[in-house]
Amino acid sequence: MSRIHEALKKAEQERAMSQPGSLPEGSQVFREAPLEAERVMAGAVALATGVAPALTADSALSHIRQTDWHPDPKTMLFFSGEEHTAGMEEFRTLRSRLYQARAKQPLSKILVSSALPKEGKSFTAANLAQVIVRQHGRRVLLIDADLRNPQLHHILGAEPGPGLADYLQGEMDEFSIIQRGPMENLFLIPAGRNNGNPAELVANGRLKSLLGRLDPVFDWVIIDSPPAALVSDAGLLANYCDGVLLVVRSNATPVEAARKAKQEFAERNVLGVVLNGIAPGSSPYSQYYYPAYGPNKVEAKN
Repeated sequence: MSRIHEALKKAEQERAMSQPGSLPEGSQVFREAPLEAERVMAGAVALATGVAPALTADSALSHIRQTDWHPDPKTMLFFSGEEHTAGMEEFRTLRSRLYQARAKQPLSKILVSSALPKEGKSFTAANLAQVIVRQHGRRVLLIDADLRNPQLHHILGAEPGPGLADYLQGEMDEFSIIQRGPMENLFLIPAGRNNGNPAELVANGRLKSLLGRLDPVFDWVIIDSPPAALVSDAGLLANYCDGVLLVVRSNATPVEAARKAKQEFAERNVLGVVLNGIAPGSSPYSQYYYPAYGPNKVEAKN
């Protein structure tokens, strides 16, 4: 038992270093997937209790199938190879804000929701995942949990299934529902084929088990949810996540709908609001950013 004790102690020390208050102010913790300490602890727990450990990255990724994706170039900003497409810098800023939040609290599973349909939650979730994997070695799992009106497989040009609904109904295992496309370290669980009540599927306990097994494999898990002001699914999904991003559309989302969505997540960790659909050039900072740092930068002359 001494080796198990030592492994658990080492894992606990590593975990403590990643908690708020354990690092100097301004320091950031970047979560590797998986941490060596997590692998050691999982193995030790298995030996001590007989409980199967969470998947390691190597064992999980070796089972994931490669598929052909055909992303929509108008909405999937980071597949084009361009570096200064409109909107890319805003997603880089969002990525930075999330890592700043992560330095202060445990944060790896994020729910992206909106008050109403067509406000840009799927667009936000997919592009956030893309900008994160642009950083070397970062693995991201996208999950389409909008079982009522799934969109991620459409905008990524991915296969629609098998997916989350098939897993929640007990018809598939986790290896069968994950797919990978052309972008390195970006993985997708599409919504799949739903034959039941979405709210009942989300609440049946299998999603919690799935996230528990997959969370150690990925740096981030980003979940696209149904609109929070219309159905109860989003609130249920938030129970399994570390934080919520709420997307609202400029000059479109009714104030009362946004308030209702916020109330749905009142007891959860709302990380912030993403304002989508701002007209090009309407930002007060755009006049400084685009001429100076955009693709058509003009060199000053003395």
